[in-house]
Parts: sequence; structure tokens; C-alpha cells
Amino acid sequence: MSRQKTTTRARSAVTPLFLVVNTSMFWLCTMVAASALWPIYRSTALITLVAVALGAGSIVAIAGAYLRLASPLVMMLAIATFLLIGVPLAVPSKTQSGVLPTLDGVLDLVTGAALGWKQLLTITLPVGEYQALLVPALVLVLGSTVIGLSVALRARRGELAVLAPIILFLVATAFGPRYPDRPLVTPIALLVAVLLWLVWFRWYRRRMAIRSLVVTSADAPHRPPESGFAGLRTAISAAVIMAVASSAAVAAAAVIPPTSSRTVLRTAIVQPFDPRDYVSPLSGFRRYWKPAIVDSTLFQVTGLPEGGRIRLAALDTYDGVVYSVGSDTVTSLSGSFTRVPAAYDQSGVDGSSQSLQVIIDDYSGVWMPTIGQFESVKFTGSDSSRLRDEFYYNNVSGTAAVLGGLSKGDAYSITAVLPTQPPEAELAALEPGSASIPTARNIPDELTARLDEYTDGVTGAGARLAAALDGLKADGYISHGIDIDQPPSRSGHAADRISQLFTDPRMIGDAEQYAVAAALMATDIGFPSRVVLGFVPSGELVTGSDISAWIEVDTAQFGWVTIDPNPAVRDIPEELPQENARVARPQTIVPPPVLESESVDRQTAPDTEQDQAPDVNLVLQALLAVARVLGWVVAVGAIVLAPFMVVIAAKVRRRWLRRRASSPIQRISGGWREFEDAVIDHGLNPAAAATRSEVASIAGGARSEVLAAIADRANFAPDAPSASDADNVWRAIDELQASLDDGLTWWQRLRARISLQSLGGYSVKNLFKR
Repeated sequence: MSRQKTTTRARSAVTPLFLVVNTSMFWLCTMVAASALWPIYRSTALITLVAVALGAGSIVAIAGAYLRLASPLVMMLAIATFLLIGVPLAVPSKTQSGVLPTLDGVLDLVTGAALGWKQLLTITLPVGEYQALLVPALVLVLGSTVIGLSVALRARRGELAVLAPIILFLVATAFGPRYPDRPLVTPIALLVAVLLWLVWFRWYRRRMAIRSLVVTSADAPHRPPESGFAGLRTAISAAVIMAVASSAAVAAAAVIPPTSSRTVLRTAIVQPFDPRDYVSPLSGFRRYWKPAIVDSTLFQVTGLPEGGRIRLAALDTYDGVVYSVGSDTVTSLSGSFTRVPAAYDQSGVDGSSQSLQVIIDDYSGVWMPTIGQFESVKFTGSDSSRLRDEFYYNNVSGTAAVLGGLSKGDAYSITAVLPTQPPEAELAALEPGSASIPTARNIPDELTARLDEYTDGVTGAGARLAAALDGLKADGYISHGIDIDQPPSRSGHAADRISQLFTDPRMIGDAEQYAVAAALMATDIGFPSRVVLGFVPSGELVTGSDISAWIEVDTAQFGWVTIDPNPAVRDIPEELPQENARVARPQTIVPPPVLESESVDRQTAPDTEQDQAPDVNLVLQALLAVARVLGWVVAVGAIVLAPFMVVIAAKVRRRWLRRRASSPIQRISGGWREFEDAVIDHGLNPAAAATRSEVASIAGGARSEVLAAIADRANFAPDAPSASDADNVWRAIDELQASLDDGLTWWQRLRARISLQSLGGYSVKNLFKR
């Protein structure tokens, strides 16, 4: 009897008024919360997705509440709805006629539900309809609708349903940009909607309680029905109070808007492309002057204006050894690269738009030739899909990179804005800007003394900069140290080489040294400055001899201004050799010692012997029976083990790519990353920004610290390591990886082999695409 009453009461709880008001309030809260997704996508496809997902999720939740379906069944209906509407809404590029899903679309939908979250954090916003990045939005809206509305209609404490739109808003904010569009309007509107919903819940419960008391009281026939005016008056009063408070808060936000960025997930995420993993591109300046490259066609450009410069990389961090893109120890905005889904908004840049077509020939490397401030890019050719997925850009420095590197046959078209530049005559009138760059370290005293000499009696930052540049051009001579008829000119731009530039009887160097010297002088004067490596071609064919380096200084009037500090090419006067002249010898990389493995597996597999049965027919019959059983066992085992085999295969291929990289420095860097990944897979978790020395200390042992020192030296020494250095490093890595298994059980070793700590779904996907 009591069970019958409970069932009847549960079914009658979903009254038309209860259903309509709860659904309407939930829609209002969800639409307000979903507006936080707009800065991530900024596409009309998001509006369609939210509307359809909200409607479909409501149908599932209402049907489950009305029919009293079990929670697992409601979940299955929600998943079926997701698969049914997901491809047209979230992966529209993988549909037929814009409606019918394809198999590739379903696969992207499923993988996007798991991997799309990470991809959203490693790509520049807004993403629009790029690939399957709308899938996380669909999961959020559809999932919160089914769960939230089901709780509102079915739970004993229906007020808990307000958590669904709140969680939707918080997740959207966490995955959103650092700079909020509406820092107070959206959260205040959501607060108002949620409070109104809670007030209605309170009014409805009060009304139901009063009616229940009237029905059960002895004098019920003599009581007039409760009009509900008192509860309605409470709701109206709450609404008026919230409206006044919200208006005041919005007005205050308009008058005093937030001035700083907020901390979101993408603030702390480690980007897939880290320029600090690569050798400074300026360190390879002299290789372009080698006979094999100097006259070789690196790439062909079309659309470059006369006198235009092609940028490879902008470097703003100097530590006395190299000028690099970003820094390991100092936060540098130029070191943060993100993926660009479609285009970059450069509407705030004052300049002219320019289109450039590039066809790669003998050039190779991760740094992508560009011009100005990037707006959009379109890759063509057979490898265009990979290039698009691995394209990264840093808007602070205007530097672009392709994770897998460019190679012969790659082609692309780029549109960019060329910022307005002041004429050279106005250089003395420029004032330093306010750009933030890492502080230069280990500036030679000889450079400072020469700067004081050049600017003696000159006042004004711009005038001092012009005087310093004029001094460099007047005293300097160009020599690449390649031609035997030219005086020696050592490569590199470390502090000792810059010091030598100013202490030798004749100032001899090339763009590598003069650009670094000019940037350090400009920094000393007060101008934020950086070195730019690139090409200055005279035609459409860009050769190695077109390589150059120049500086950019941040000014209050024009922003970043391009300045060429290099002296004109002219005859170098003869100079008698000085007695007791200092002979500078390039540093050499000491190869790592060949270390003996501490753990040698001396266990041999036991010999086995199979006895043959005397009756051949019986053996065949037994083998057939066993084969049938083993066939099913193998099939089931293959299905169960397939995910683990994929992880192992991904790691093997990753190791193969790193060990067979094109240059010794890449093999050494890849070897260190292989050791660091092994440390992570064995459960030793270094910090996200840990240095090699810190990782080595966590791994333990003197050999790991030696390996860290060798990797640092290979990356930052002025001379490139040899192939034998890379081979020695990899032999040491093999032994160090084996030592990590010391003292572990076979289960712990297996867990390390199949661990996903060093991989991540998106990384595995990229490994196999490569």
C-alpha cells in the first residue's frame, strides 16, 4: 500500500506547472552560462549547437522523468543522442550534405570527446569550427542539460540542479581566454537567474506544503484555497533587489574595468611547441655561408615588396652565451607558441596588408619564413594537412614554427600586416617603449665602454641610439670567416666573442655579431630590443647568401621598429699582427664517457623440449582442438592487449624518430627527452618547468647529472656537437634507462612500459601522423 502511494506521488510530481517553470528556468540559466563559450569559438555554429543540444537534452531528461526511467537507461539515451546529433553539430566538415554523418566524422566525434579538451588549451582562440574542437562544447551543454534537468524534475532536492549551469560556466571560463570579454556581466546575470530559480523552488515548495496541510486538516472544506500571492510577492521582491544590485555591479564594472588578465588552464599548460627545446637559430648563422649552401636556393617567394625582409625568428633573451627565443628561467611572452586555427586578428596593427607565396626548396627546419604580423596561412601540397596541424605562432615576436619542420616541396601562402615604420631620419626622435623582455645578462664591459665612447656628449635616448649605430657602421668591417682571402672572423655571439669584437685592432664580424652588439647597446640605452634572424633577398629566389640579422626596438611612437645595424661591405685594411695577441679557440664538446651498465641480466631462458606423441593421428586431432581454443584466446587477448600495444608502439616510434634525427644536436636533445620521459614513466614526477639538472637530481645518480650537463653544453655551446657525441649520449641513455628498472618487480616494469604519463592522447596521434 505504501509502495503504491509512493509511486503515485512520484509520478504526479511532474505537474505541467512544475515541468514548464523548471525547464524554462533551466534553459535561462544554461543559455547565460553557455555564453561563456563564445570567446572560445566566436562562431554561429556554437549558437546552433547550444540550441540543439539544449533541446535534445531536455527531451531526454523530460522523457526520463515522465516515464521514471532508471539512471543507466537515461545515460544510454544521452549517449545515443550525442552520437546521433554530434557529427552535424560538432564536426560539420565530416558530414554528407551537411547533415548525414560519415564514419570519419563519428571517429572524430568520439576521439574529440576525450582529446578535444587538451587541444583547446594548445590552440589560439577563437577556434571557430576548426576540426572537432566543437565536441567539448557539445559534451558540456548536452551533458549538463540531461543531468541538471533530470535532477530538477526527479530529485528530492531539486535545487541542486542549479549546479549544472554553474559548472558549465566554470568549465567554459577555465578553458577560455586570459582576458575576459564580459568580466562581470555574465556571472552576475547567471547569479540572478540562479537565485530567481531558487526563489521559485522555495515558493513552489511552500505552496505544496500549504495545500497538503489544507487537504489533511479537519476543517479543510471551510478553508479558502491558498492564492499563492504571498509567495509570489516574495519572488517579486527578490527579483527587484537582485536587479538593483546587478545594475550597480555592472555600472561599476563599466566605470572601473579589470586591468589584469585572469589565471585559466591555458595559463599553466605546457605548450606542445617549446622553442627552448631547439638550438638558437642565430647560432647557425654561419652555416648559411658554407660553400654548399651559400649559392643554393633555399626557397622561392612571390609577393615580397621591394626591400622587404623575411623573418625566421625573433630572439629576446640573452644569457651571455646565446640569444634565444624565450628563456628557461625568465618568463618571456616570445617563448609561448600556440596553434592558430584559422586566422589571427591584426586589426589593431597600423600598417598595410601583404600576401606572400613561399615554395620550399633546400631550406629545412622548424622556423617558418614569414613577414610582418601574421593574419592567415594556407598550406598546399601533399603534406598540407600535417603542416596545418603542426603550425604554431607567437604574436608577440611575429615568429612562426612548424613542429615537424619544413622540407623540400612544402608550399604555403601567408597574409600579414606590415607595420608602419618611421623613416631613418626620425630615428633620433624615438623614445623607448614599454614592452617587457627578459633582462640581458653577462653584457661585456668592453661593449659598455664603447657605447659610452659613441654617445659621449649626446643626450636623448633616440639620439644616443642613432649615435651608437653610426659608430658601429663606421668602425665595423664585414667578414664571414669563410673566404681565405678575408681576415679571420670567429663565429658565435657569446660574451667573449662580443668582447673580442671591440678589443681587436680591427672591428671584424658579420650580422651575427653586429646585431647582438646593437641589441645590447639599445637595451643599455633603455630601448626594449631583440635580434631578428631572417633573409633580405634581392629577388624571388632566396639563397644562403641572403641570410642576415637585424634588430627591432620597441618605441613609444611606432611600437617595434626595424633597424639594420650592419656596416656596409667594404675592403678591410691591412693590419700588422699584434704581439702577444690572444688566440681564441672554439670550445669543444667533450664526449660523454662510456659507462658500464650496473645491471647485467645473466639469466638465460630455460631450454624446453617437446615430446612427440607416438600416434600422429592423435597429435593432429589434439592440435586441431587446441588450435580452436587458442584461436579464441588469441583473438580475445589481442583485443584486450591492443591499447597497450599501441602505447608501446608509440613509444618505440618516438624513440626511433629521436635517435635518427637529422642533426647531432637534435639527436642529443631527443636523447635527453627520451631519458626524461623514462623518468616520468617510472613514477618520478619532476615539475613541469624543471631544468635538466633538476630532472637528473630526481632520477638520482651521478651519471644522470653528467648526461644533463652534456645536454646543456650541446644546446648552448657556440660550436655544434659531432655525430659521435650524439652516439655516445644515446649509449649512456640506454644504460641509464636500464638502471631505472633496478629493484623493480616485473609488474612495476610493465607499468612503466605502458604508462601514459609521457604520452598523452594528442601526442600519440601526432606521433603516428608523422
